[in-house]
Amino acid sequence: MALTPLQENVTRLINEIEAEMKHSGLWQSEPLKPEQLNFRQAFAMDTMAFSQWLQFIFIPRVREAIAANRFPSSSSVGGQAVREFDTVREASRLTTLLSEFDALFR
Repeated sequence: MALTPLQENVTRLINEIEAEMKHSGLWQSEPLKPEQLNFRQAFAMDTMAFSQWLQFIFIPRVREAIAANRFPSSSSVGGQAVREFDTVREASRLTTLLSEFDALFR
C-alpha cells in the first residue's frame, strides 16, 4: 500500500532525526532502566533526559503513527528542543529537524 504524502514526509523527517541524533552523539546504546518508563510529566522530564525521550518514546511512537496513518493534531517537540538544547551546539540541526516536524502538524 502506498504511503500518503504526510506519511512520506514524517518518515523522511523521523529518519533524519534518528540519523542526526546518532551523528551528534545524542543516541545511547544502552536501554532505559525499567523505572524510567514510569514517567508522569510531559516529555518524561521526571525520569529521563530529553534526548532519551526522543530516542525511546518519541521516535517509536512516530513510527507507530506512520504505520497506522494516525497522527496528532499538533506537535510541540521542536519548541521543547529549543528549550532543552539551547546551549548544546551539537544539537542545532536536530532542533531544526524537530521544528520541521512540528510544522507538519500546523
